Amino acid sequence: MSRFLNSLFGRVMIALIIGIVVGALFPHFGQSLKPLGDGFLKLIKMVIGPIVFCVVVSGMASAGDLKKVGRVGLKAVVYFEIMTTLALVIGAVLAWVTRPGVGMNIDLHSLDAASLTTYTEHAKGLKDTAGFLLKIIPDTAMDAFAKGDILQVLVFSVLFGAALSLLGEKAQRVTGLIDELSHVFFRIMAFVIKLAPLGVLGAIAFTTGQYGVASLKQLGLLVVVFYASCFLFVFVVLGVVMRLAGFSIFKLVRYLREELSIVLGTASSDAVLPQIMRKLEWMGVKDSTVGLVIPTGYSFNLDGFSIYLTLAVIFIAQATNTPLSLHDLIVVVLVSLVTSKGAHGIPGSAIVILAATLSAIPAIPVLGLVLILPVDWFVGIARAVTNLIGNCVATVVVAVWEKDIDRARAKRVLDQDADFLFVPAPAHTNGHTHETAHAL
Repeated sequence: MSRFLNSLFGRVMIALIIGIVVGALFPHFGQSLKPLGDGFLKLIKMVIGPIVFCVVVSGMASAGDLKKVGRVGLKAVVYFEIMTTLALVIGAVLAWVTRPGVGMNIDLHSLDAASLTTYTEHAKGLKDTAGFLLKIIPDTAMDAFAKGDILQVLVFSVLFGAALSLLGEKAQRVTGLIDELSHVFFRIMAFVIKLAPLGVLGAIAFTTGQYGVASLKQLGLLVVVFYASCFLFVFVVLGVVMRLAGFSIFKLVRYLREELSIVLGTASSDAVLPQIMRKLEWMGVKDSTVGLVIPTGYSFNLDGFSIYLTLAVIFIAQATNTPLSLHDLIVVVLVSLVTSKGAHGIPGSAIVILAATLSAIPAIPVLGLVLILPVDWFVGIARAVTNLIGNCVATVVVAVWEKDIDRARAKRVLDQDADFLFVPAPAHTNGHTHETAHAL
C-alpha cells in the first residue's frame, strides 16, 4: 500500500478521486480550482520548445551520418511514416465512428477566452497549404522558440539534426552538448510532473463542478475507445505486418513480457531501452540495424501516441460541439503527422504535443485540453506499451527487409528455445548500462 501511495500513479489516482468528490459535492469550490490545472499546463508549455528540439536532434544524430545510414535509414523512415500515418488514421476513424465526446456539450464561454489569443495568432495562415507551409518556417531560429511555435521549432530541429548527421565526427561535441541539455530539460520536466496530482485535482474538480459527474462517463468512454484502438492496432495491424515478415506478434509480445511489465508500471518505454536493444540482438537482429532503428523510432515511430493524438483532438472537437468536415479530419491527420515527431517516451510529453497540435488547428479550441488532462495518466500506459511494441516490430521488419536477421535463431528464441539473461557490466555510456547476454 505504501508503495502505491509513494508512486506518481498512486498520487494521481488519489488526486483524481478527491477532485471528483470535491467537484460533485462543492461545485463552486471545484470550479475555483481551475488555476491548478491551468498552471500545470503552463509549466509544461514553458519547456515545449527546448524539449522538442533536443529530442528530435538527438534522435536524428544518433542514427549517425545520413550518407552512411543508406538503405537501412531510408527503409526505416519509410516504414515509420507509413505506420505513423496508419495509426493516426485509425485514431481519427475510431473517434469519428464511436463519437466518445458527443453529448458533453462543453460551453466554450466557460473557458478562458483570453488564453486563446496566442493560439489564434499561431493559427493564422493555416487555412491553405501554402499558408500552412509558410507558417511553419520561422523568420529566425530564435523566433521559433521565442514565440513558442512548436511547428517552427520542429522544422528548425529537423534541419539542425540533418546537418549534424551529415557533419559526422566533426559534430560530436555539439551532439554531446545537446544530449546533455536534453537531460537538463527532462529534469525540469520531472520537476513539473511531480505537480501532476495538483494539476489533475484542479482539472477534474473543475470539470466535475462545471459539468457534473455525468461528464466523467464520456471520459471513461474515451479511455475504453483508446485501449480498444491500441489492442486493434497491435494484434491486427502489427500482427499482419509481423506475419508478412514471417513471425508471430503473439510470440514477440511473450518474448518481451518482462519489458512490457516494466512499461506498465512506469508508463514510459524509455525505462527499457537498453534491454530492448540487447533482446533484439539476442533474437538474431544485426546490432547495427538495432542501433539505428530503435533509437530513431523512439522519436519518430510512436504508434500508440499517434493513435491517441488524433483520437484526443477529435474528442475535444466533439465535446465542444465543434463541427468537423472531411477536410478538417484530413488537416488533423496531416498536422498530427508533423507534431507527433516531437513526442518521446517521457510521462507528460503527450500533453505537450497535444497542446501544440491543437494550437495548429484553429477550428478546435485549445482550452479543451483541460478535458483530456484527467485521463491522460490512464491512457499513458497503453500509449507507452503500444509505442514499444511498434518499435520492436519496426526493427524486425527493417531487418527482414535488409536481410539483417538470423531467421532460424529468431524463430528459436521466439519459440522460447533459447532463454535470455542480462548480466550488468560495469561500463556505462550516455547513462545506459551495457549488459551481456548469456544463454541459460
